[in-house]
Amino acid sequence: MTLVFTYGTLKKGFPNHVLLRRLIDSGDARFLGGCRTIHPYPLVCGPFRVPFLLHLPGSGHRVGGELYSVSPHALSLLDDLEGTSLGHYQRLPLLVDRPADDSPPIAAQAYFAHPSYASDLWKKSGNKVSTDYTSVEATGYVRRADRPPNVSFLDHIRSFLAS
Repeated sequence: MTLVFTYGTLKKGFPNHVLLRRLIDSGDARFLGGCRTIHPYPLVCGPFRVPFLLHLPGSGHRVGGELYSVSPHALSLLDDLEGTSLGHYQRLPLLVDRPADDSPPIAAQAYFAHPSYASDLWKKSGNKVSTDYTSVEATGYVRRADRPPNVSFLDHIRSFLAS
């Protein structure tokens, strides 16, 4: 099992949580509780109000999210959702803690914006970052099925960065 930190649309109450719910129901995932990153990271929104964690440790804030234990099958499905093979996100290690208890830092993995565009997202944000992806930050989020067809997500990112 792999520990995965979710900070955006995979969290409870957000559009992509349905995948984790199915994985929990099938026994391929288990919710472990709320947590936050040990180190500060920038959390920004890109095109369609999609959240991105930027791998710039020490910048931004400690980010809140949820911790899940997932099977290899679940991890593969999460990688597909996050487009790791397409250059959308990359899965990297990080440390989290659980504010509800005094346990030591927990090694987990999270989906970070791909380095091919992450620094441009940081610049575009004007160093304005969030500590949590909440319903306020998600206002205006567009589900994949409702996005313009025949345009890749990377093209949407490039267009967003150029605007």
